[in-house]
Amino acid sequence: MSGLRIAAMLMVALGLGGCASFKGLSDALSRKPAIQAAQDGAPARLVAAYELDIDAPAALRALLYEHLDLARFRNTAEDERLSLVELDRLSAAAPEQARALLETAGYFNAKVAMQRQGDAQLQRLRMTVEPGPQVQVSAVQLDFAGALAEPAGAALRQRLGEAWALPVGAAYDQPAWSEAKNGLLNLARTEGYPLAHWASSRALVRTETNAAELALTLASGPLFRLGALRIEGLKHQPASSIERLAAYREGDAYSAKTLLDFQERLIKTGLFDSISVEISPDAETAAATPVLVTVREAARQQATASVGYHTTNGPRVGLEHLHRRPFGLDLRARSKIELGRDRSALDLELTSHPQTDMERNLAAFAVERDQLIENQTKLNWRARLGRQRETENNDRTYYLEWLRTDERFPGSEVHGSAISLNLDRSWRRVDSIIVPTQGLTAHWLLGLGRADNSVAQNGWFGKLHARLFWYQRLGADWTSTLRTELGQLLAGDAVGLPDALRFRAGGDDSVRGYAPEDLGPQDALGNKVGGRVLWTGSAELAHPLSRKLPSLLGAVFVDAGQAAMHWHELKPTLGYGLGLRLRSPVGVLRVDVARAQALGSWRLHFSVGIAL
Repeated sequence: MSGLRIAAMLMVALGLGGCASFKGLSDALSRKPAIQAAQDGAPARLVAAYELDIDAPAALRALLYEHLDLARFRNTAEDERLSLVELDRLSAAAPEQARALLETAGYFNAKVAMQRQGDAQLQRLRMTVEPGPQVQVSAVQLDFAGALAEPAGAALRQRLGEAWALPVGAAYDQPAWSEAKNGLLNLARTEGYPLAHWASSRALVRTETNAAELALTLASGPLFRLGALRIEGLKHQPASSIERLAAYREGDAYSAKTLLDFQERLIKTGLFDSISVEISPDAETAAATPVLVTVREAARQQATASVGYHTTNGPRVGLEHLHRRPFGLDLRARSKIELGRDRSALDLELTSHPQTDMERNLAAFAVERDQLIENQTKLNWRARLGRQRETENNDRTYYLEWLRTDERFPGSEVHGSAISLNLDRSWRRVDSIIVPTQGLTAHWLLGLGRADNSVAQNGWFGKLHARLFWYQRLGADWTSTLRTELGQLLAGDAVGLPDALRFRAGGDDSVRGYAPEDLGPQDALGNKVGGRVLWTGSAELAHPLSRKLPSLLGAVFVDAGQAAMHWHELKPTLGYGLGLRLRSPVGVLRVDVARAQALGSWRLHFSVGIAL
């Protein structure tokens, strides 16, 4: 009686499981043999172990090993192993299940054979698969219904037809069929028709010719047009800080990209901790669907204190303050003060909220005081007034800058100043701004101005400074980063240029192994005076330390560079070492241990890097 019951269960399982997962069969056979033994009234003979070898093309072999019940039961616990009777039934059902799985991969005429040998202690099973030809798409009929079928939808219909991922001649399988439908539906929904759906879809497979005829009808629903803004979550910031960045007019056709770009612009303001820009796809409001912007404001004021120790400048303390709406004005004010044994600094910056074109005005002032050797001090002053624009792939800043350097020596002083007009550009073409692994970034600065000096000649100067990064994936796991940097001040040798204009090398993003700005020309007393030319370069190779934690990588690197007064005097020095990389939401956290070849010493570096 129990044999009939088990046979009935197997028939039901095969009927319900279909050709997809055969879950019913798995559930029926996963019962412990001890239960069956109790029903039969005699101990069931257990298989100590069995081996399964599948002879099939690599991709199909992986599919069968993953989904065949016969494969999944190989490594069960000892008290859950199959009896010989159950193994008989499972191996008998395996060819049919394999053929059903192969059909999902597009092989509808596959031949599957099973061979078996061994005893109760070890069973050896071999499945041989001759897949035959894979089905190919022979015809595609893509129709449209709804507003998209009207003349105004002709351009999008053409795009959808060109975007269809299973054209005539393509190999057909179930995953590709589902992916093609989902991709086309998503495109229609993001390009004005958020209520689009498949009214019908059919794949007719003719097994005698291994051909698939596809027929689909996309029902678009109405074309949605953008309506008025509805803003939620504002407390202190004005609605205008959001409205001016919408960059669409009421009545424009809905596009998911339009809203994503709007959201990205709001993120760049730095005024909000969270932002959501979306519509509610209701057919009744399709002619003017409201755009809902939900924000959570960042704190109006934020202060950060820091304590640290610099191997060159000694201990230091710092305080940074950010006000996102000072005096009730549409401005952002940042101030930072740092006090140290050998160096102190004050930095103030004021920027307007972004305008419609993402441009903002800026004003900045900074002063630094450095204690040099033998009672010498140096004061660097800087003031800027300009305008900047930030977009996804390009940043641009143009500004007027005033610089002044006051150097005080026992019994004398030297003053130098410069005023210049500058253009600062950044260009990015990378797969990720936060964690780039492929692509290029470039940053360059052009300046033209006039310098005045109390002990040297006054005159005109030009400034060129460029940095280039190249990110490249090498295989599945390796990534490489190459960097080069060039700088030059164009002026007569007799023209006195203020200290803040001159170039220095060394530090986290320059030549590791050396302190920041530690490389460059020095005067007779050993003070670092900076150079008029600069070159640095770097090559780095990184690989994940573990497949289970791909965001943690180990790296090896070599840096080189130097600053000098003239190109023929520039003699690059090396730094090299090992590092760790942690890819995080805020950028790549880097920890490096580098050896300075010229000094014969090691130095530890910490930094966070993102694409320029």
